[in-house]
Amino acid sequence: MTQPPHDEPTASSPEELREQVEQTRTELGQTVQALAAKTDVKARARDKAAEVKEQAAAKAGELKEHAALKAGELKAKAADLAHQAQDQLPDPVKDKAAQAAGQARAKAAQAGQLWQEKAPEPVREKTAQGAQLARDNRKVLLAAAGVAAVMWLACRHRKG
Repeated sequence: MTQPPHDEPTASSPEELREQVEQTRTELGQTVQALAAKTDVKARARDKAAEVKEQAAAKAGELKEHAALKAGELKAKAADLAHQAQDQLPDPVKDKAAQAAGQARAKAAQAGQLWQEKAPEPVREKTAQGAQLARDNRKVLLAAAGVAAVMWLACRHRKG
């Protein structure tokens, strides 16, 4: 294919020539806009940052959902393992554990009494605040302890 020389008209009528000129202007305008968009580094960086942010938010949502599911599974498994362990313990061991727990409570009460007598007032106040905070957030602490126990059991199970 060869192009006609620039001095020869390619249109058969002035109206056809106007249409070709208008089409050429439109194509040239689109080309200029495309080139301008490619050279606008800030806009491209903003677009890419927005895209990455959306992807990260989506991934974070997926991970959060997955973690919640896993936590539920682990909690159920921990409860099941605890029941299995408790069912397998012989009665003398259970009795001994209850007795040891009673003794531990008595010693803890003695230690608490000694603490009240010997500890400075600011330290006792801070300790009381910490204990109150623990009581207020009991469910969170129990959940964290349950997860820790399950993780410990899972690690022991893998090693064994």
